[in-house]
Parts: sequence; structure tokens; C-alpha cells
Amino acid sequence: MSVLGRIRNRESRLRLRVKRTLRMADVVPSPDDVASRPEIRLLVIGAVVAVLFAVMVIRLFSLQVVHSATAKANANGNALRVVSLPAPRGIIADRTNHVMVGNGVTQTVVLSREYAIQNPTVVGQLAALIGETPKQLWALLYSNQYLPYQPVPVVRAASLSLIQYLEEHARDFPGVSVETTTQRVYPLGGTSAAHLLGYVGSISAAQLAAHSNDGYTAASRYGQAGVENFYQSQLRGVNGSESVAVNSHGQDLGVVKYVAPRTGTTVVLNVDAGLQADMTTVLAQQIKADRQTIDPISHLYPKAINGSAVVLDPNTGAVLGLVSYPSFDLNGFVTGLTQTQINGILNSGALNNYAIGGLYAPGSTFKMITATAALQHHIINPYQTINDTGTFRVPTCQKHGAGCLFHDDDNHALGYVDMPMALTQSSDYYFYNLGYLFGASSAFGSTPIQDVAALYGLDSVTGIDLPGEVAGRVDSPKVRLVLHAQAPKAFPNTTWYIGDNVEMAFGQGATAVTPLAMADAYATLVNGGTHYAPEVAAGLATPAGKVILRYGSRVTSHVSLPSSVQAPIIQGLLGVVNNSKGTAYPSFQRYATYNQASFVVGGKTGTASNGPGLEPNSWFIGFGPWPHPKYVIACVIGQGGYGASAAAPVVAQIFSYLNQHPIQPVAFPSLAHPPQLPVMNPKTGTGSKTKTTTTTG
Repeated sequence: MSVLGRIRNRESRLRLRVKRTLRMADVVPSPDDVASRPEIRLLVIGAVVAVLFAVMVIRLFSLQVVHSATAKANANGNALRVVSLPAPRGIIADRTNHVMVGNGVTQTVVLSREYAIQNPTVVGQLAALIGETPKQLWALLYSNQYLPYQPVPVVRAASLSLIQYLEEHARDFPGVSVETTTQRVYPLGGTSAAHLLGYVGSISAAQLAAHSNDGYTAASRYGQAGVENFYQSQLRGVNGSESVAVNSHGQDLGVVKYVAPRTGTTVVLNVDAGLQADMTTVLAQQIKADRQTIDPISHLYPKAINGSAVVLDPNTGAVLGLVSYPSFDLNGFVTGLTQTQINGILNSGALNNYAIGGLYAPGSTFKMITATAALQHHIINPYQTINDTGTFRVPTCQKHGAGCLFHDDDNHALGYVDMPMALTQSSDYYFYNLGYLFGASSAFGSTPIQDVAALYGLDSVTGIDLPGEVAGRVDSPKVRLVLHAQAPKAFPNTTWYIGDNVEMAFGQGATAVTPLAMADAYATLVNGGTHYAPEVAAGLATPAGKVILRYGSRVTSHVSLPSSVQAPIIQGLLGVVNNSKGTAYPSFQRYATYNQASFVVGGKTGTASNGPGLEPNSWFIGFGPWPHPKYVIACVIGQGGYGASAAAPVVAQIFSYLNQHPIQPVAFPSLAHPPQLPVMNPKTGTGSKTKTTTTTG
């Protein structure tokens, strides 16, 4: 091939290659070749924007209008939790400015419910460490007693070893921490005034409902007995609060705002702590001794099932001391009681305050009431003698009713006695006769003795500032009908016979009174006729010691006691202790350690029947020193035997204490001398991750 031919072939191949290469211009027309259409683009973009805007408006409307309340609540709830901080309870001090109940510091192990849910294994680990089951711990965590975002206390008064172990193994126990808390302490002992002071526990549903507007919650602590209960509103203080920031998972992010709680008011008592302790010891020792001493009449060992003693100031109504037996230790209600311990307390009746809640037939202590009625109505001259033959026959007796014959104790005839000697020797015959004289005549009204008893306060509550007081009853036709309706078998008779009046006149029949009520009646007698409501508290003070309020005496009634009425009765009661024929003379000679000539005491024994096979209730009520009495003391020992052998020794020993330790005026706190806080014996240490709260409520 020629050179020219080869050149042509090469050009031909080059042209073919170029034609197989496509350019953008060959496919897409240039802008200049196509007409412009912007309205379509704008419509598409506008439509998209409109849809997005509509969705946003609908969502905003839903959040801000339809669900605004829920959204706000969720937002606030997720951001801030307000935790109530219960205030430390106020101090309870005695009349000498000594602390009887205070607040001590202790350590409490708490567990966060939120952490437990997120790390459930911690529940089993902690339960094994503290000796509980996981089921018990979960039940505690879900108890409605605690708010969902508050740590739940699982171990109160934790030991030092437990706290140290938790701190050393903190990574193994997420959500577990130790809080410094306060709890009730009893620097003078938890047994000498258990019923008087009372204890604090979790608020009950009924208490929470009754105080629905007072700021209580299911986790609040509330006084359950004694002074703690009666003065709950004063002792509780003012709660504080913590505003805690939390994240959306409920985890604590720190305290934003803190308002400190304010300690409750100090309650100052009329009670003397030294006297209270002495009364507690004397009563318990005498009851135990009584159980080991055979009754020479019945030849039985008294069961002495319970007892109480009360000391009043007859001139003001102030309660200087009040004890009940059996008792319990208040510390158990702070540290916790096992079910066995709880059952023991309940079964023994130790929670009962027999001084204000025990009803006993008064026996011969009631003779003071009958004597008052007889002298007021002039039914007998106090110095007129009656021949006590040992057996009284009702002159108009029929062969039914309460009986025709009434015997003196042990059928012992005392011979001729007047009213003072009848009281001194406790002549049943003399008062049988008075009961008959009242019952046989309508000139004195239908219930003359009962009416006087009512003025003395024996058929009603005294109004003491303690919870749980019960009203006594004095046998009468009306009372008999009420009792029959309540218990027909126990009280089968609905007709009131003259024999019933005879029985009532010396403190038997259906009459039953509290030891406090009888003490208050004798206080009325010795002060000349003014019946005061017993007062446990003397006043209130601030935690710093500034006096807020002093309680005055409360007069509830008056009994007409001119000298012609009071003097013969007092004469007879003084003879009970000081006359060699007096029923309590031997007991005071043995147990009183003071000079009885310079510190003159009077009183009355009582031996009240309880039924076949049971020892009688043992009573003694004393007053002194005469002629300016400062104290009235009543003691009762249920099924304790004779009043002279069981109750009288208790009163004699209490008077011995009072003679050596006279009661001084109430020493109210001052700014310079507030009641001293108790010195605690620390049981636990402190960690670096602790915070202070209170649990006494």
C-alpha cells in the first residue's frame, strides 16, 4: 500500500473513535436552549415548608395547650424533688430542769429505691449482710411509708462494724449510704417513767387521717403514749426541707436548696425525776415481796398481778410522780423490739397505765366519801358511838337482794366506836349502818352518797393531761341497769335493794375507780374542798430555754367541807397511822424512816374483795405532813391482799423519800440555764459520705 493510502486509513480510524465519545452537551441542552420554569420549584419548596410548619404547630399546640399541665409536671418532677426533713422532737424535762427525754445522735443505713431497681443484686447482698431476707428488704423498699425518691432506712442505730464494712466495700453496695439521725434517749433511764413519758412510733392511719392538714406524711413519727402523745403538737417541731436536683432517671444530682428543721418545744413537767425513780423501785420491790408472803387470813400467796402509785400536790393538783407496774423499757421502742419481746409486753399488760386506766373496787378507802355525805346531811353526830358487834343485820331485810347479814373483816367486833375511831380501825359495821340509814330514808334524795362521790370526781375522768384515762363508776340503781344490759350474767340483778346501798357505802358492789381519781378525791378532802384536775406538765419553753407558757391549776369542782365535816374525818385518818389501834400503824412503824412526830402523816387502808378464790385489792392513800399537807400518795396493788400489808408499806417508803428530799418549786429553764442535752455513748463511727437528717418526727 502506498503511503497516501496508509494516511487515509489512519484518519478514518481516528474519526470513528471520536464519534464513540459522548459529551454532556450532546445529552443535556444548554440553558439557552431551554425555557426557564421557576414557579414549579417554588411550589415544591413551599409545599415542603408548609407541611413541616404545620407539624410543628400541631406539636406545639399539643404540648402547650392539650398536655401543658402534664408537661409542666413532668419537667418539674424530672428537675427538682422536695424532701421533707422531720424536726427533732422537743426535750421533756422534770421540775428540777433535768432532761428526762432528749435526742441523741445515731447512724442509720439507708438504701435508694432507684438504685435498688437499677441494681437489684444489691438488695440480696445487703439483706445477707444485715440478717434479713431479700423479700423483707423489697417489702420495705416498696412500703408506702416512704416517698419514692427518699432513701429508705434499713438499719437504725447501725453498729460501727457495719458502717466500716459498708464504707470499705462501697462499690459493692451502690445506692447504700449512712445518714446521721436523731432518736429519743433517756439519760435518767428508760424504765422509771415509761407510762408517764410514753414513746414515739410510726404515725398510724387514724392519726394521719385526723391530722390531714397538719403536714404529716406516712413516714412521720408520732407520740403513741404518755406525754409524748398528749403534747405531740408541741414536741414535734417544724419540719425542714431539701430541694434535690435529679436527672430523668431519678438519680440524685445534689441539694439545690436547704431549709433547716426547727426543734420542737421543751415540755417542763411537774414531776420530780428523783421521786419518780424511787417510786418505781419501791413499788416493784413490794409487789415482788408480796408474791412471796403468805396471807395469814386466806393462807394464799397473793398474785399481786399489777399495781400503781401516784403522788399529787393537793394544793395545786400537780402530779409529782406516777408509776405503773408491770412496766417496760422505753429504749426498746427506739432500738427496736423483736416479735417475742412485743408479745411479752402485750401479754403481761405492761403497756397498761394502771394509775389512770385501771379500775379497782376501792374498798374501805371509799369510807371517806360516805363519811362526808353523812356529816353533810347530818345523818349522824360524828362523836356518837355505835356498837360494832362484828355482824350487821339489815333491820328491814328481805330474803333476796344483796343479803341480810354483813360481817366485819374476820368477824372481828370492835365495840363502841365513833366516826373518827371507825375510820382509824376501819369498822365495816359503822359504815354498814350509814349505808342502811341513807337507804331507808328518802329525805336525803335517791343517791346521796353517789352525789358526793360525783363531786369528788369518782364517776368521771379527772382530766389529767395524759391519754388513756378511763372514768370510774359508783354503784347506783342507774349504773346497775347499765351493767346488766352490758353483761347480764355478771350483773343479774336489776332491782336496787337496801342491801346494795349498804354494800356501796363501804366501797364494794359494782363501784370501781382509778387510783388517780381516788388520790384526787383525798387531795380535795385535805385541801378543804377544792377539786383540781391533775397536771403533769408545768409549762413550755423554747429549745434555747425561754419560757413560753406556765400552766396554772384547773379547778373542776368544789366539795363543801366546813370544819364540822372535815375535822372528824381528818382525825380518824390521822389515827390510821399514828394511833396504835390504826390499821396502818404497824406498817408505818416498820417502813417509815422519818420522825413521825414532826412529819405527821394520815391515811386510809383499803381491802377490796375480788371474788371467791382471789386475793383482795390492796389500797392505801396517805397525806402529809399535817396540818399543812404537801403530798397525797395513793397506792393500789391488784390482788395484793390486805391494804396494811401490801400497799401501806409502799406509801410509807415514799413518804420517807419525800421527808429526806422535799419537793422544790418548779425550776423553769432560762436562756442562761436551758436543760442539758444528754451525753451519749457513741455506738457508731462517722464516714466521709454522711449527711444529717432526723427521724424522730
